[in-house]
Amino acid sequence: MPELPDLTVYVDALNERLAGSELQDIVLTSPFLSRTVTPGVKDLTGRKLVACSRLAKQLVFGLEEDYFFVIHLMISGRLQWADSFKPPPKRNGLAAFKFSAGTVLFTEASKKKRASLRIVQGQAALAELNPGGLEVLSASRDEFASRLASVNHTLKRALTDQRVFAGIGNAYSDEILLRARLSPFKQSAKLSGAEVTALFEACQQVLPEWVELLRGKAAGKFPTKVTAFHQEMGAHGKYKQPCPACGAPIQRIVYAENEANYCARCQTEGRLLADRSLSRLLKDNWPKRLEDLENL
Repeated sequence: MPELPDLTVYVDALNERLAGSELQDIVLTSPFLSRTVTPGVKDLTGRKLVACSRLAKQLVFGLEEDYFFVIHLMISGRLQWADSFKPPPKRNGLAAFKFSAGTVLFTEASKKKRASLRIVQGQAALAELNPGGLEVLSASRDEFASRLASVNHTLKRALTDQRVFAGIGNAYSDEILLRARLSPFKQSAKLSGAEVTALFEACQQVLPEWVELLRGKAAGKFPTKVTAFHQEMGAHGKYKQPCPACGAPIQRIVYAENEANYCARCQTEGRLLADRSLSRLLKDNWPKRLEDLENL
């Protein structure tokens, strides 16, 4: 799922191409994409784009007279750009937003069709779409600590819960926790002051670093390779590959549709965290420490 760095680069590209241009038409391939009834699609046409922005993990297109359409890409949704009008792709197209400056195509690779479009008018209606998470890059250390203390979650869950922190997801939470040298399953309420500071500083470092890296990869073009897996990542998607800090093999825990990637040596004092399915299968043979795994 595109997260804060990916969405920031999308916002850059959209504002560069669309600011001040007129929305001429919206072509939907399915009425089920839109999760709102009023205002309708026709209420938006003929209005100029004021600015694009990010709201948690959503992309907001702000039009004249406080009209907004809000896209949630979910896991497999992506945007494409065309200099002239193009209809939505037949295979995975959801919508085409035709502007006077070009067309934004909204696609989704998954058959589950979780991506969504919402149309609202007014700042109050837009605010209702905000899950309420703290924007960590504009927060102070004390604000961050207060929000972290307000929940008793694992750090992995706290970082990825959009009601707690905005814009961070599965991929960048792995990178942040590796930088902070903290276990993904340590309870947020049990952090020491030094650990809170380490986590806050890791957020402040990792997210801007990735924004700049992705901007560099886009090189002024519309971003086309938006993915949760990058060669430059230290933990996420790096199972069995060496940790960039210590060289130990990156471990993972698979749960539901997600996974947590971590370094046992850097983050859990050498302890291997139990994978629900695999540890249940292996039972007493499940290695408890990194040394036991290496012996196997």
